[in-house]
Amino acid sequence: MCAKYLFTFFLLVWITEARDKIFKVTDYGAVGDGNKENTWSDACKWNGSATVLIPKGTFMLKSVVFNGPCHSSMTFQITGGTLDGQGTATRQKCNNDPNCQILFTTMDLDFINNGVIQNLHSVDSKGGHFIVFGSNNMTFTNVTISAPADNRNTDGIKISHTNGVTITDVNIGTGDDCVAMIAGTKNVQISNVFCGPGHGISVGSLGKFDGAEVVEDISVKNCTFNGTLAGVQIKTWAAPLNTTQYASNFFYEDIVMTNVQRPIVIDQFYCPERNCDPKENSQVQISNATYKNIQGSSAGNFAVTFNCSRVNPCQNISVEDINFSSDEKGKQITNFCSQVTGTSSGKQIPSSCLPQHKFVETPFSSQ
Repeated sequence: MCAKYLFTFFLLVWITEARDKIFKVTDYGAVGDGNKENTWSDACKWNGSATVLIPKGTFMLKSVVFNGPCHSSMTFQITGGTLDGQGTATRQKCNNDPNCQILFTTMDLDFINNGVIQNLHSVDSKGGHFIVFGSNNMTFTNVTISAPADNRNTDGIKISHTNGVTITDVNIGTGDDCVAMIAGTKNVQISNVFCGPGHGISVGSLGKFDGAEVVEDISVKNCTFNGTLAGVQIKTWAAPLNTTQYASNFFYEDIVMTNVQRPIVIDQFYCPERNCDPKENSQVQISNATYKNIQGSSAGNFAVTFNCSRVNPCQNISVEDINFSSDEKGKQITNFCSQVTGTSSGKQIPSSCLPQHKFVETPFSSQ
């Protein structure tokens, strides 16, 4: 197992358990006064289960990298439980400096197997809070993530080229996606997540670069959105590619949204800078997406927007029991569908732009 982490965090990587030992950072010269910069070893060479313990105090860090492989399981335990990226102060310093770049994330989790992030607070990151890459079987639970709504690129949890992620009982408020799942993300279970402010729980953006970009098997259940730019969205670029990419098997259920600008979205003409060629088409094939029992209020003109590719229309999209009203008193909202095949069933407020599913009864026969 190879591991690379930026900054200190609470990570559990379970392997075969052997002799336990605690490595207290203050025994290695760390000073928790909030001023002195600290670095320390990660106890990776210990032939047994190791815990790197950060006691109560305010420890100042720049970039800290922990490299494996390690001999056994490794725990980083932060007694206070809070990571403060001090992103607001850094952005203020950069306001008058055109050469100032804000690139730091709170934590990069690269090539981790069976990792657990729990009971942790990540606040005011300079960039993304948790970036997961090339990993397997990661769990986030009882985590709070926050950044000012106007701080760009402060994604809560961003995942790519990773198989198996569970996110549950997490509260996220950021200036970008609460959860972002980009190329190579598979088998993600998201439940009991509160998102707001932020840009919602997003798949993409895909299709800007050539390559075998795939996102599949995503489940989002029992989540709440408040004051977000989007709710649940899948977004792809309209760009010329040599390969057809795909995103498939999405299940969204039991979701409540309040004052959300774009509650349910598939946007295959994603172009945030508005500088794209309108004649181009997305090469990403989106299929097998189910939206069930989703309700709330829209701050925009639509409850559901399915704006799909002209050359790769969305396939097998279903909506069941969708109920939205406008946040603006007396305003009527609607739904929009383009280049999409699928069905609707149950309650549809406003009226669905997908055809009603028809149930066919099969006569019972006995012999």
